[in-house]
Amino acid sequence: MLMSIAAFIAVFTVVVLVHELGHFLAARRAGVKVYEFSIGFPFSPRIVTLFRHRETEFTLRLLPLGGFVSFSKDGDDEAADLFGASIGRRALIMSAGSFFNIAFAFLTFIVVFAMGKHMPAPDAIAASAKTVWSVISGTVGFIVSAFSGHGSLEGLAGPVGIAAIAGKAAAKGILNLVYFTGMLSLSLGIMNLIPFPALDGGQLFMLLIEAIKRKPLSLRTYQVVNLVGMGLFFILTVLVTYKDIAGMFA
Repeated sequence: MLMSIAAFIAVFTVVVLVHELGHFLAARRAGVKVYEFSIGFPFSPRIVTLFRHRETEFTLRLLPLGGFVSFSKDGDDEAADLFGASIGRRALIMSAGSFFNIAFAFLTFIVVFAMGKHMPAPDAIAASAKTVWSVISGTVGFIVSAFSGHGSLEGLAGPVGIAAIAGKAAAKGILNLVYFTGMLSLSLGIMNLIPFPALDGGQLFMLLIEAIKRKPLSLRTYQVVNLVGMGLFFILTVLVTYKDIAGMFA
């Protein structure tokens, strides 16, 4: 049990930090200020500021799970610098996290195939690319089935399910855990591009609306959409977690 929890925290944090690094580097590239890059759960108290680079404070939060970047300064919710950027730059920033997750998974699989299956580098690269494409196409198929009413929660795993899988992977050796980390990173990257409120894909969809209207949406609109999205996401997480726990005792 402790191994599962430790493996889940480690794997999830690595995957989320890779995602947030994508947002951070894209923002820096676009000239948009990032005021905090934190290791830890967003709503937990800040323990310490590790260091500061330009306007960004690199911090550590109390709950060591995941991480986040903040475009708001001193609790200001407006993130004026981000919303003042062009649609193209904001789209780059919003999509960069997912692309970093996918690229990280691709590199991770190369290492696993090269070291675990002793493949030559060209074969490991080809096998990694095939794996990435297979997961992307499979995930897209699952999403289409879900939205068409033919899907179910059977293909989803919540925190409990992910922790159980991470624990099993860790027990089988480091390469299995690394492979699982790549798979989780790839899944996170793909799922975040879904045009669902509160996800990066939802933000990109709203940017598309702005581009079509040729008029920016209000900050209030973004806040309401994100709030509704987080509520729906929380409900989905509860349902999936219940399924995971029920499955453990079945």
